[in-house]
Amino acid sequence: MRITFPHLGSSHIAVEAFLRGLGHEPITPPPTSRRTLELGAFHSPAEVCLPFKIVLGNMLEGIEQGADCVLMIGGWGPCRLGYYGEIQRLLLQALGQQVQFITLEVPRGNYGKYWTHFRQLTAVTRPGDLVRGARLSWAKLNALEELETLALQSRPVEKQRGLTTQYLEGSLRRLQQAESVQEIESVLSWARLGFSDLRDPAKPSPLRVGLVGEIYTVVEAFCNLRLEERLGHLGVEVVRTISLAEWVTNHIFKKAVGLFSLAPLRRLAAGYLTGFIGGHGLESVARSVALARQNLDGIVHILPLSCMPEVVARGILPRVSRDHQVPVLSLVVDEHTGECGFQTRLEAFVDLVRRRVEHLGPRGQARLPGR
Repeated sequence: MRITFPHLGSSHIAVEAFLRGLGHEPITPPPTSRRTLELGAFHSPAEVCLPFKIVLGNMLEGIEQGADCVLMIGGWGPCRLGYYGEIQRLLLQALGQQVQFITLEVPRGNYGKYWTHFRQLTAVTRPGDLVRGARLSWAKLNALEELETLALQSRPVEKQRGLTTQYLEGSLRRLQQAESVQEIESVLSWARLGFSDLRDPAKPSPLRVGLVGEIYTVVEAFCNLRLEERLGHLGVEVVRTISLAEWVTNHIFKKAVGLFSLAPLRRLAAGYLTGFIGGHGLESVARSVALARQNLDGIVHILPLSCMPEVVARGILPRVSRDHQVPVLSLVVDEHTGECGFQTRLEAFVDLVRRRVEHLGPRGQARLPGR
């Protein structure tokens, strides 16, 4: 099959390797752009959130490139992600797109449907190829996250503005072309040295700000208006709290066999939020508390307009800010978000954090538990 799938940060690098290992041809949509958003928004219900519209646009652009199958993830709980795949399937059908639609999600009693979809993906795959493809895909997913973390550390102290982003893009292209785990390790080895060379030792230590929020808006650069890059150019090292590799481990593997538990997050959020509210709402609160306890200089919370779990978290975070004396900025994005206003809010927040640090001294080095 010629399978397309929505973008989520740089995860297409790992997805391509996995699909090739399954014996399929991956049709990666063009990089998400304004056209992608306009295409998806035009065919979406007006009230759905920004990620839904962009994802639908990715699907339509992938189909334009000749895909005959769409691969989407599902979910369940209060978050509307669980409805995305089915609604998007119906929308594509209404548009006359004759494509197969496969939604992968953790089964909730209906194991027959799950295995039907899984067999559709693996029908032409030899076991050895499946293992090699999965191993290569997993190695690429972990490697791309390490590359992006190195970029976050380098960007605020780079010798010349833009060098880090340029080097990251080149490293990701080399990672995409790697055909073995050994080649991936080689890319990482060179990248570690390369990012180190980009840093200017004369520049002062950067501010350190944590990033929390709804997973799509945190990870997808187009959706968050290249938030991490903007903060880096303002002299801020961004500390990520969301890992795609961790998400896959927890929600695909551990949850499928009943090993995933929300207890650690509930303990962190105790006194602020007592239960699961869907999406990353609980995690946004819990991770903010963890970052504050680890003496971060500030926290940025980003969410799509009308995202219920994150709207709940947004109402709680001011109390976290007061209790732990850490500045928190919440940013809401939709298709009408303007870059000028977005940049102005970031600059004002960073200026506030910098003045606070100069007055009170740095809060210390942030380390998330287990990271």
